Amino acid sequence: MNNKLLLALTFVFFYSVANAQQTVVENSISLKTPGNPAKTYELKDDGTGILMANQRIPITIAQKRTEGAENTKVEITITAQEKVYFNFEEVVKINAFTHNDCEFYMPGFWYHKNLRSPKEAPSFATSDSWQVREDRLSTPLTGIFDNKTGQYYTVIRIDQFKNESLTTHNQGEVIFSGKTSLGFTGFRNVDGNAALVFGFPYHEAPKTYIRKLKLNPSVQAFEKLEKNESKTLVWEIRKGRATDYSAFIAQAWTYSYDTYQPKAVSVSYTNAEAKKTLSNFFTESYVGDQDLKYFSGVHLRTDDCKSTGVAELGFVGRVLLNAYNALEYGEQNNVPDLVQKANAIYDSYLSQGFTNNGFFREFVDYKSKNKKAEEVLSIRRQSEAVFAVLNYLAYEKKKGRKHTEWEAKIKQVLANFTKLQNADGSFPRKFDDQLKIIDASGGSTPSATLPLTMAYGYFKHKSYLSEAKKTAVYLEKEIISKSDYFSSTLDANCEDKEASLYASTAMYYLAMVTTGNERDHYVDQSQKAAYFCLSWYYTWDVPFAQGQMLGDVNFKSRGWGNVSVENNHIDVFIFEFATVLDWLAKEKSNARFADFAAVIKSSMLQLMPDTGHMYDIAKIGYYPEVVQHTNWDYGKNGKGFYNDIFAPGWTVASLWQMLSPTRVSDFFNKK
Repeated sequence: MNNKLLLALTFVFFYSVANAQQTVVENSISLKTPGNPAKTYELKDDGTGILMANQRIPITIAQKRTEGAENTKVEITITAQEKVYFNFEEVVKINAFTHNDCEFYMPGFWYHKNLRSPKEAPSFATSDSWQVREDRLSTPLTGIFDNKTGQYYTVIRIDQFKNESLTTHNQGEVIFSGKTSLGFTGFRNVDGNAALVFGFPYHEAPKTYIRKLKLNPSVQAFEKLEKNESKTLVWEIRKGRATDYSAFIAQAWTYSYDTYQPKAVSVSYTNAEAKKTLSNFFTESYVGDQDLKYFSGVHLRTDDCKSTGVAELGFVGRVLLNAYNALEYGEQNNVPDLVQKANAIYDSYLSQGFTNNGFFREFVDYKSKNKKAEEVLSIRRQSEAVFAVLNYLAYEKKKGRKHTEWEAKIKQVLANFTKLQNADGSFPRKFDDQLKIIDASGGSTPSATLPLTMAYGYFKHKSYLSEAKKTAVYLEKEIISKSDYFSSTLDANCEDKEASLYASTAMYYLAMVTTGNERDHYVDQSQKAAYFCLSWYYTWDVPFAQGQMLGDVNFKSRGWGNVSVENNHIDVFIFEFATVLDWLAKEKSNARFADFAAVIKSSMLQLMPDTGHMYDIAKIGYYPEVVQHTNWDYGKNGKGFYNDIFAPGWTVASLWQMLSPTRVSDFFNKK
């Protein structure tokens, strides 16, 4: 044998040994006798694929591992020799990954180390090891990314996910009343090395997250197997390499999408029919007996949908955007009542809707004795108000109706924006009417990019475009390049979907008004942020138990987005993002984006309250908001239901924007 061949064979041998030792697999099974604490048994492969405990247990566990170039399929078959209650776990320790050098990913729930989240929510502030039930996640997957090498590992669950079962407790050891399809997934620090941990049925540790900023003790669930009954469980472990965490997320989302291949949901609404149903919200929620006229869409009860006396411009109220929606719809469909209501709202805000220094009055509670207005202002609500008015003004101009007073008011708000914008391009999250900064965080900055870009398009003042481009510099440097999307929503201060959605949409708007290499750069940045936003949207259908309303009406979670680390429910926050996905699909020749946009656009119409199928909402068109799909609630009802309080103001506005896909291109006169 010549020296070159010997050297090559030696290299192959040592590479194979090193690769085989890169991971160490440990299995265990916990068995519970009702009324007694569970016992956990370590398992070892006997050499034939049977996992054996060090003492006799009334259960047989067969293991089959199919190795591929990048993927390892793990198939576990558990067979009971007598009636048992079990919980199975596998830990895959990655010897090459030092835990402290790694960042982690559980789609729609965990990014990096969740250090933007408070200690009362899941984060490294509480523990460096977490495992959660699969229905918390937009894909039942966990990923570990090694910052030093760019290598990563993921594990994904393969199943039909048809069953769910109820338990009487949400902590400690619990036994199901029937069958479930839900396991658990997560990561663990094992002697300083990072490890994937997964199993079935679910086992949440070190805490279980049951309510906003409320962590309970761990919960471990046990499923019953009758004598001779078997359960087969399948996972796929994948390894890969990415240039950075952002590229890792993009690869993980693509893999998740390809694995589950979600299809559009069959719905009976055309865009026109959906708008007709939603328009009832404008008719029934209108309040016209105050100095500000508005649609009451904040803090309503689902069981009566009565007006609550709260007028809110942006965030969850979206009064001015809905007024524009009502005006446009009323004129297109000859509904003069809606036209009158919309014009009354805009007239009232023109005369009574501004603070002493020219900001919008964001939130007014007419139930309070002094018609209490919120003193803390936000760049998000102010931006959403300017966004709405610029849409309205552009529409009115096309109709030959000019509003010089409104234009002057908007220019004053934008002049205040100029004073607020920092040298790095960011905007403070919260401030007061005197421009005193209350929350300097820049996480809400992309919400300002949209109205600034629109203002340039409408007024043709280059200063607005300059300020919009400055926000893009900040977004790229501090948010997109660092994969750090946070604090966009106003009722939580953590990692959230809306930050990435606004970032992607902001770059889309800038691409509307630029050309050449500059435009191409904004397209690239929009795509980077889009992958993070997509990671919040469900690629699968979580199961529900009989008696949980969402399951009883055959609700499909695919295409709905989780909200934030703090607020662990799904909703229809989409606005222009489906349009952005369709646009990116063409710009980047990425069919997955368009295909998933079709899933979103179909799925989000599933719970439309209409005659004969009200989905536990009291009034037609008042679209639900807090859709509780996992073991978490906002204070009422829990999985399979809504919270009892909701804000249809924004849900109607979001769906309306989704149902108006040419709005942005029409505004900027793009074909």
